[in-house]
Amino acid sequence: MLNNVFAIATSLRQHLPFSIDPDLDIAPYYHNHVAAITGAGSGMGRELAIHLAKMGCHVALSDINAEQLIQTKEMLVNYDIKATTTVLDVSDNKAVEAWADNVMAEHGKVNFIFNNAGVALYSTVEGSSISELEWVMDINFWGVVYGTKAFLPLIKNSVKQSEIDISANKSNSNDKNKKSRQFKEHGHIVNISSLFGLTAQPSQSAYNASKFAVRGFTESLRQELDIQHCGVSATCIHPGGIKTNIANSARGNDSVKDIGMRGGRKSISSFNKFLKFDASEAAWIILHAAATNQPRCLIGSDAKMIDAVQRVFPSRYSKVLNDMNILSRKLKGKKHSKNAANKAIVSSK
Repeated sequence: MLNNVFAIATSLRQHLPFSIDPDLDIAPYYHNHVAAITGAGSGMGRELAIHLAKMGCHVALSDINAEQLIQTKEMLVNYDIKATTTVLDVSDNKAVEAWADNVMAEHGKVNFIFNNAGVALYSTVEGSSISELEWVMDINFWGVVYGTKAFLPLIKNSVKQSEIDISANKSNSNDKNKKSRQFKEHGHIVNISSLFGLTAQPSQSAYNASKFAVRGFTESLRQELDIQHCGVSATCIHPGGIKTNIANSARGNDSVKDIGMRGGRKSISSFNKFLKFDASEAAWIILHAAATNQPRCLIGSDAKMIDAVQRVFPSRYSKVLNDMNILSRKLKGKKHSKNAANKAIVSSK
């Protein structure tokens, strides 16, 4: 029992909400670089664009919604940067490749890709159609793969062009020289997974599968880039409940009623109540994570707490979280009853 308590305390201490150093200026990391962003029409994608523009980073914006994409671009007009837009379906590999080529043609280089576009589906495994599962995987996973594959060689080449010549130091071995390569510019791939890329939830099998896949894909990519010492790295982002439009654009069906959950608009309403973390703050955390080369970034106390529980109880986290949820509801109920009683006493005086 004591060992379990110690393990919980250690895990919680290591996974407290992402802390930003207020004295760290990340603007030089992004200034005069070029960032490509998917899902830039709203939510975190839009906020990433705004923060980057403020730091003097040029942006190539894409989204499937043309109207929202234009709105995002209009928010950047007062910043001294170049912003380009492309209406894009990230599930279309050829379209993503064409967009990457256009970014190079329009900006001359590209340093960052933020694979942010995503969708959600609420359904049981039994109740979901193959087409629904493919819809989620095509956007959430394959969209990330297509974006990474299209931009990675372009980012590596852009960074390589800025390499500092250290060949004058003849005493170093070739291997050591490779490890000490220096570049004037930065390169990073930022892939958005989710809290649900850390733990599985009922009614979220498709979403879980896509976000777990993004996590594995990105962590493997980072290791490969670390070995190559090419000046480019990758970060996997695991947001908790961020206030975005993902719930409103989600698809679903009434099969969730079979497991005691709400269907239809009530399901979306319940999902929206879970989305509390400010999207602008989330975007700022993401940018800090990339600038400081974090391998993984968890956003929000909910993501941190659930990740800690999963680490301590890897095979029983679902029961532990359910028990915690039941306890939380009981405590809220007692607090509500106590407040109601106090109000009744005050009214009777």
